[in-house]
Amino acid sequence: MKAFILDVDGVLTDGQMYYTVEGKIMKAFGADDHEALGDIKDKIHIEFVTGDDRGFDISNKRVTDMGFKLTLIAGIKNRTNWIDGNWGLKNTIYMGDSFMDESLLAKVGYSICPHDAYKDLRRVVNYVCRHSGGHRAVAEACLHIKEKFEL
Repeated sequence: MKAFILDVDGVLTDGQMYYTVEGKIMKAFGADDHEALGDIKDKIHIEFVTGDDRGFDISNKRVTDMGFKLTLIAGIKNRTNWIDGNWGLKNTIYMGDSFMDESLLAKVGYSICPHDAYKDLRRVVNYVCRHSGGHRAVAEACLHIKEKFEL
């Protein structure tokens, strides 16, 4: 595998969006994910994607603080083409949680979802985490990848 690509909302976060009358003000990110990502980052390319343009700055702050890149890609077809053009679908591990991720998760080389992902994803992914998004699911996925792919 060449790349581990992760969706942000619902995977790295708990999926909640906190709003005031001024707009989106914050997202909740989980513990341990940064350390687990750091444990495999020298062995596989890691990058984050989001379709949330209004919350991009919030997500980008967390992702860049961890030392990774966040790319804004709206639409699952665009995301699929981006992954295929950069690493090849079969060379990619993808972690997503939404019903919109289903077609992409079915096409990549290896697929993962958090425990609280959209229920129908469980039939297409290779690994369902015991942890939920924003609650150590990414850390669990990293440990699983490290063991499964002997990184």
